[in-house]
Amino acid sequence: MKLKEAVNSVDGVIRWRKNLAWEAEIGRVTADSRQVGADDVFIAARGEKHDGHHYIEQALTLGAKAVILEDESHCRPAVPWILVKNSRRALGQIMHVLAGRPSLGLNVIGVTGTNGKTTVTHMIAAILAAARQKVGLLGTIHNRIGDRESGAGLTTADSPELAALFQRMVAENMDYAVMEVSSHALAQSRVAGIVFDLAVFTNLSQDHLDFHHTMEEYLSEKAKLFAELRGQGEKNRKKAAILNLDDPASDYLADYCQVPVITYGLSPLSHVRAEGVSLSPAGLDFSLVFNGQRFPIHSRLQGRFNVYNSLAAIAAALVEGVPMPVIQAALAAMPPVPGRFQRVESERPLPFAVFVDYSHTPDSLENCLATGRELCQGRVIAIFGAGGHRDRGKRPLMGEAAARLADICIITSDNPRDEEPLSIIRDVQAGMGGPTGRAKILTEPDRREAIGLGIALAREGDVVLICGKGHENYQIVGEEKLPFDDYTEALAAIRERERACS
Repeated sequence: MKLKEAVNSVDGVIRWRKNLAWEAEIGRVTADSRQVGADDVFIAARGEKHDGHHYIEQALTLGAKAVILEDESHCRPAVPWILVKNSRRALGQIMHVLAGRPSLGLNVIGVTGTNGKTTVTHMIAAILAAARQKVGLLGTIHNRIGDRESGAGLTTADSPELAALFQRMVAENMDYAVMEVSSHALAQSRVAGIVFDLAVFTNLSQDHLDFHHTMEEYLSEKAKLFAELRGQGEKNRKKAAILNLDDPASDYLADYCQVPVITYGLSPLSHVRAEGVSLSPAGLDFSLVFNGQRFPIHSRLQGRFNVYNSLAAIAAALVEGVPMPVIQAALAAMPPVPGRFQRVESERPLPFAVFVDYSHTPDSLENCLATGRELCQGRVIAIFGAGGHRDRGKRPLMGEAAARLADICIITSDNPRDEEPLSIIRDVQAGMGGPTGRAKILTEPDRREAIGLGIALAREGDVVLICGKGHENYQIVGEEKLPFDDYTEALAAIRERERACS
């Protein structure tokens, strides 16, 4: 590809140095100066820890043919520069052009929101697969193209990896790409270059304020996904935004939508709504009301929050024309998503229930605890913590929710990183002394010991909730990523209890 063809794909070009070699063939495009080779294009992008503009000289020494940058102070005569509004956006757009713009060959569904993204994308993928569509799934737990899975380092991958994944989906004849779209990814333009067809909003609650600073900024980043949806576009297919009408943030997002808006929720004003919700240990049931008709829905998933997740997925499937019997059968057959209110199954029947859940925000923790309360005949035992060097403001809110809804709280470490675990625990405890608090409060910084303690304390009819890490199979302590899996640790604690009682 020629340099001019790559730059023509960028929508934020401001100006460039005279006498650039526009007709020259370029090699790779990269934002990592260490990977630059002869004839490559280096994109100087600002990151959370490093600023790529400081590595321009290194890139030129290694043979970069041109530098795309956003800091005008680096537009020097010795640099073959192209000044853009947003380097990260330029990276995404160029990577997708180099990959052949693969999203144009796919129906792309993006799901954003604080909670529920993983479950909703898995539900949509399950429904589409039941409708005999070939689906690529990208998200927090893993990336799956057809029957093959690969690990996922981020909820939404970086631009180069996304371009490669989309290219692979097209090569393997996928019909759909269903992906989680995080607020970080939107803020950092990781999804630039992807042409979305449906955008789904789950909910908004406090999280990531260490990155976004305010809830207003957090929501404005979510809005970018919906603002990008325009008309039928190059694919000549219908586009739509799917919003949770029961969440106040949907009013804000609707103002950014230039395509039809489909709403879901419990509100009678929703286009797709649930009535007669029934929750039990067997799962959830409700009547789906759509276009004046009623359809029974059953899912093995637990919790009122999964009613909303089901509605979001159903709305997306209806927009895509999936017949209602296919939707009903797919949801009824779908197993729990790993780490999302996942029951720990032991070899022998237990007199109590143990669940592992990813809940790590005040809202998701409250939903998890409320579901545990609905299912238990005894006490709710909550084992949870908060991540180090992440939104400190949510810690006391999580503590307040746990003290109000659990009977026993065991505060422990999540991913402490290089923050002192006891300091994090104190922040959580700061919210637990209010008048609504009912729980007995225990602290155990060692997560393995905390899980063992919770299971040792469990009596017949109790529900033990191990919250915060869900599907994660590691714990970040200092700079180390240590093997650790809540489900595995819970099984080990159950076996230890059984040995002690035998």
